[in-house]
Amino acid sequence: MAIQRMDNVLIVVDDLDAVIAFFVELGVELAGRGPVEGRWVERVIGIDDVRQDVAMLRTPDGDGRIELARFHTPKAISAAPSDAPANTLGIRRIMFAVDDIEDVVARLRTHGAELVGDLAQYENLYRLCYVRGPEGIIVGLAEQLG
Repeated sequence: MAIQRMDNVLIVVDDLDAVIAFFVELGVELAGRGPVEGRWVERVIGIDDVRQDVAMLRTPDGDGRIELARFHTPKAISAAPSDAPANTLGIRRIMFAVDDIEDVVARLRTHGAELVGDLAQYENLYRLCYVRGPEGIIVGLAEQLG
């Protein structure tokens, strides 16, 4: 076997506290947070003089993780506008299964989240929507029906 599992997804952010609060409201747990710097990280990511703060978030099932990084040096580079549409090249969203999609949307709105389109139903199987949170991060939500 070539891989054991997908370990995590990295999201580079400017406002680490706001993005952590958004994901914690969604139900993801903050597993750890701290500074990262030094020659070892510079060698891994291929950037010199790196100084960053990193937060590791864990999904309730313990299997999924999201790594958030705020670069102090060098500063992060913006590749796409924060309101980029779903057909923009690159990773566009992270999808989460939820129990009560309307409740989750309402709670995320308190952190500035907005629906990208509509909350829609796919046959009798799922209710789905995309929510744009802090820094343009798009989260997909799926509530299984029945």
